[in-house]
Amino acid sequence: MRTCAFVLVLAIVSASFAAQSPQWATRDLKIGIIGTDTSHVPAFTQQFQSHPQWRVKVVAAFKGGSPDLPTSADRVEGFAKTIHDKYGVEIVGSIDELLKKVDAVLLESVDGRPHLAQVTPVLKAGKPVFIDKPLAASLDDARKIVQLSIKTGTPFFSSSSYRFHSDVPRLRDTPKVGKVTKVQASSPFSKLEFHPDLYFYGIHGVEALYAVMGRGCVSVSRKTENGADVTTGQWKDGRVGVYYGPARDEKNVPMIRIWGTEGTTQSADKGNYDGLVVAIAEFFQTGRPPVDPADTLEIFEFMTAAQLSKDRGGAPVPLAELRK
Repeated sequence: MRTCAFVLVLAIVSASFAAQSPQWATRDLKIGIIGTDTSHVPAFTQQFQSHPQWRVKVVAAFKGGSPDLPTSADRVEGFAKTIHDKYGVEIVGSIDELLKKVDAVLLESVDGRPHLAQVTPVLKAGKPVFIDKPLAASLDDARKIVQLSIKTGTPFFSSSSYRFHSDVPRLRDTPKVGKVTKVQASSPFSKLEFHPDLYFYGIHGVEALYAVMGRGCVSVSRKTENGADVTTGQWKDGRVGVYYGPARDEKNVPMIRIWGTEGTTQSADKGNYDGLVVAIAEFFQTGRPPVDPADTLEIFEFMTAAQLSKDRGGAPVPLAELRK
């Protein structure tokens, strides 16, 4: 009788678990991490472990790291130890070894410079991969990653968590301000050595801007206003899209602010990783990227043009110039 009762309880628990699982969670997946030099590594690992209904688990990691970049070199060992000791993640000695153990990959290296080299064996092995920001440290490398994904038929996506903020659908689809004339997106402005200025933290705001605006920017100019870093894009339909990097003493700048012919609206808070991590889990299960690579490439064109505009004293830079 006890055996029957145990079997019955187990069946009920299993049914409850299945009921809680989203429809896209159809199989158990083993995930590998490349690069343990960002706080995203323990944060994402914890998120996956806390949501077993997604059927996605981080099982192995390759440390990577960039010795010439303190932001990387000073953190790679600590985060590797955290995920090993706290979550039981195996630390392996190479990307090739990692690929033999996993179904999909989180490329988390904080330094965008090695991303092309690190993702190449992943794409060639046919493993779906999420590439954390920045996708690359140059527009040329970003394009090569997209081309390799197409050539190998292996899906990837790259995105900031800001794109998956809970307010984005409302602001994109029903802003209730009449005809939208201007969108401003903001994020902390922090540079990373060896990268164009907006690639590291500016990309959060630029990603939010594109999540609302969509593609279509034709030119970009950049200047400093009262200590803030301001990049202004002109869209082909007449709308204006702005990335606003706040001055150090500015507080409570909304992530997104929208102006229209009948009023204004804005996002409510800064958000968190939740929406992005769910999107990654679903992508690994389905193989369908939630962000079009063409969107990602235009984002990198926007940020690259912003750097050129700064170098040229704030002169507008046509995105067509970067596409020759």
